[in-house]
Amino acid sequence: MEASHHIGSSHGNRQYFEQLLRANQLRVTKPRLRVLDIIDHKESAISQPDLEKILGNDIDRVTLYRILASFEEKGILHKVFDLNGTATYAICSTECTSHHHHDQHVHFICSSCNSVFCLDEITMPNIRVPSGFALHSIAINAVGICDKCQ
Repeated sequence: MEASHHIGSSHGNRQYFEQLLRANQLRVTKPRLRVLDIIDHKESAISQPDLEKILGNDIDRVTLYRILASFEEKGILHKVFDLNGTATYAICSTECTSHHHHDQHVHFICSSCNSVFCLDEITMPNIRVPSGFALHSIAINAVGICDKCQ
């Protein structure tokens, strides 16, 4: 069964991102819009160091860290760790809210290039936890070779 990934979906445009920031009580700023645009146009999740390389001197490291942290807190981005333990970021589904992510889908990690892809079309199993347990999130990582490394 072939699955597609949603990263690089181009939710949008500037208008969509401006509305997303306002809906999450975040000021619309050029740095925030630039980060969202870069992440949205990536085919795979992106790490902070890779974002820093793309941004150059446009946004300093501390500002970028704060942007990523606030986006994750608000449910705009979700964090996925690659095979090296490096945090990578992808845009959340529209169902995510502050402190409550609904991005419960399979993440495919390429063992060759270490890219992380969100596989939205794969059905997640129904996880039943024992009485008294509270399930907050599910993370399933599939490791293999991506289409570019095949």
